[in-house]
Amino acid sequence: MDVVLRFLGAAQSVTGSKYYLEVNGEKYLVDCGMFQGLKQLRLRNWDRLPIDPKDLSAVIITHAHIDHTGYLPRLVKDGFHGRIICTNATADLMKIMLLDAAKLQEEEAVHAFKKGYSRHASPQPLFTTLDAENVLTMVESYRYDAHVQVSKHFTVQFRNAGHILGSAIVEGWLLGDRMQKKIVFSGDLGRFEDPVMYPPTLIEEADVLLTESTYGNRVSPQDHVEEDLARVINEAWKAEGCVVIPAFAVGRTQSLLYYLLTLMDKKAIPVTPIFVDSPMAISVTDLYEHHRYNHKIEVTRNGDRLHSIFDSPNVHFCNSQESSKALNDIKRDAIIISASGMCTGGRILHHMFNRLPRANDTFLFVGYQGEGTRGRDLLDGETSIRMFGALVPVNCQVREVHGLSAHADQHELVQWLSGFKQAPKRTFITHGEITTSTALQEIIRQQFGWDSTIPSYLESFMLFQGI
Repeated sequence: MDVVLRFLGAAQSVTGSKYYLEVNGEKYLVDCGMFQGLKQLRLRNWDRLPIDPKDLSAVIITHAHIDHTGYLPRLVKDGFHGRIICTNATADLMKIMLLDAAKLQEEEAVHAFKKGYSRHASPQPLFTTLDAENVLTMVESYRYDAHVQVSKHFTVQFRNAGHILGSAIVEGWLLGDRMQKKIVFSGDLGRFEDPVMYPPTLIEEADVLLTESTYGNRVSPQDHVEEDLARVINEAWKAEGCVVIPAFAVGRTQSLLYYLLTLMDKKAIPVTPIFVDSPMAISVTDLYEHHRYNHKIEVTRNGDRLHSIFDSPNVHFCNSQESSKALNDIKRDAIIISASGMCTGGRILHHMFNRLPRANDTFLFVGYQGEGTRGRDLLDGETSIRMFGALVPVNCQVREVHGLSAHADQHELVQWLSGFKQAPKRTFITHGEITTSTALQEIIRQQFGWDSTIPSYLESFMLFQGI
């Protein structure tokens, strides 16, 4: 039995995760994400895959973020009709996120046509709502630690990755005629001391390991998160302005709510309204109560209703466009959390358009900002940001708080790798910009003495022959 691995994404970048695995002629993908960020990466979404989707037997999903799942509707549109395998919470999150992504694709195509900025006479979305709905009919979901037989020669098990609800490390067993081999996909790993999520499961052995390296060159301690958040918010109050926090709807928004409500309870910041202005974040927050075994937040039941810290009277969910627009009239003493986290789309763009020129307001970044995103531009000190066909001046305060990322930092990546009792025969470093992957590669060499490879986009490897 031969086993081939090919990198169709997340190779020297933090986006577009797609790992092609061929096992005894059976063809699979582990993750099926969209490319985001730089234009040269986003254009890859429109390239024809170097494999035929019709030939794939299954797609195994580590977690629901769009850079790991967002290409699924296109894959189905292009003929994929196999199994989509994930955890229970990931299945629920994908329903929310893929339908939202499809809506954005459709709206962008209409906008491009109206404004005439597409090079196509009739611009089309990458995929439609119908394509996303078709994906959902093909999903099989499982609890953590269940063994899932993908085929006669391939079995997987999902282990908690601690990144977001349902996020998983994938342990895969390759069952040959003469021997068995094990391949491990880290997915995106979470923090070991997170107040909301449980720490990632340590894995003890692998013949082949794919490890993420998003923060392979960065240490992001969580020791001072509360103190740093309180300082920024109190400064904004003295300036008589509002705080706008771009935050991903899945994971980051819920962690922020936890921290902010805790700070109010401790009287470290004033009791103030928090507006969650993201339809997706509202839906996702409800899932935290339904998947209460995936996290540490206490959930109680009162009759037919579940309750948690997210039901605080200080938290206001903006369910309509009208309630979102009404936030423009609030001049001071409010916290607005809106998606997307890198300011690449969603309602956050309207808050940027209205509030970047306001000297009293503060934009607070609490997570990774990829190359080519508006969030990275703001942190890099750009004095104006282009959006909606105009240059918007940046007069507001721009701040950043570290330690809120849902990604393991360099020390935690090493902590997770330390769980292996012996060196994998092959280690691939993925899901990181080249500088971060190279930094982690050097640490792995120094601390563990392992040889490792940073694969290139579309590069292939023969993992095993005749097993």
